[in-house]
Amino acid sequence: MSKLYKLKNYKFILVMYVLILNTLGVFLVGSASPGDQKKQIIGMVSGIIIMVILSLIDYSFILRFSWIIYLSAVGLLALVLVAGDSSKGAQRWFEIGGFRFQPSELVKILLIIFFSYYFMKHEEKINSVKVIVSSFVLLAIPLFLIYKQPNLSTMIVITLVFAALLFMAGLNYKLVVGVLIICIPVGLDKIPFIHAYQLGRIMAWLYPNDYPDLAYQQQNSIMAIGSGLLWGKGLNNTDPTSVKNGNFILEPQNDFIFAVAGEELGFVGSAVIIILLLFITIECIFIARKAKDTAGRLICCGVGALVGFQSFVNISVASGLLPNTGVTLPFVSYGLTSLWSLY
Repeated sequence: MSKLYKLKNYKFILVMYVLILNTLGVFLVGSASPGDQKKQIIGMVSGIIIMVILSLIDYSFILRFSWIIYLSAVGLLALVLVAGDSSKGAQRWFEIGGFRFQPSELVKILLIIFFSYYFMKHEEKINSVKVIVSSFVLLAIPLFLIYKQPNLSTMIVITLVFAALLFMAGLNYKLVVGVLIICIPVGLDKIPFIHAYQLGRIMAWLYPNDYPDLAYQQQNSIMAIGSGLLWGKGLNNTDPTSVKNGNFILEPQNDFIFAVAGEELGFVGSAVIIILLLFITIECIFIARKAKDTAGRLICCGVGALVGFQSFVNISVASGLLPNTGVTLPFVSYGLTSLWSLY
């Protein structure tokens, strides 16, 4: 079950990147929402404990329970639809003793573990129709449950990570291109998977002047990032025109934490956050190259893809490159479930 490491092989550099980034996140959360800083510190400390304990367990032992892990992920997503807590038209959370637990954040990690095992078991037949179709069906079940919450941003991130795992497992890219050429136009035309409020966000992104009530958060985020200039206005500043002091963005400690970073830490601070996220992603890939088997390689690449894709989506939303969609910035945004899962 446990694995004894040589101390020199332990990836302290990866831990260092994560701790620096998370520490920046604690300060930013404290500036954006002082009442949430204590919870974020608790999440960081408990996350480190979780990380250390799990790092001493051989992942081969965890992979023995892959199907239980998959069924647990599906069960959590189904349960939250039945007994979860609703907020702003979405049912994504459990309320536990004053803390909110979001199963979809944990499910991202659970699905990486499961599909790493699944693709390793079918590595020799990864390009067969049977394996491809079965893996798509296994993915579709949790995606449908996440869609019902609804949570389109998580669906997108999980799908991107799944695609990365397929490629790393050896899937022929020609098969993917052919399927996408056929399925995307048909799917967009036949499947009404976009809710009205999501369509509104897309229209507000394309035509912000025509949808000021929907576009104001993203437009204010763009202005906040630009107003930070090179060095920013400083953490915990009292400028009444700042996004957090003027309440120009709702709950800036979550999805729009990068707007707070841009405004208070400026270009330099924002660049440091992006570089740290890039280094974490790259370090995961470096670890994958030394993995003892395919499953280990896929787990590393899957987590690296998760951090990379989720960071890209969050920062793109905050800077106006993508339509507004709710996804946290890894290790920076407020959210205990996200922190625990990533650790």
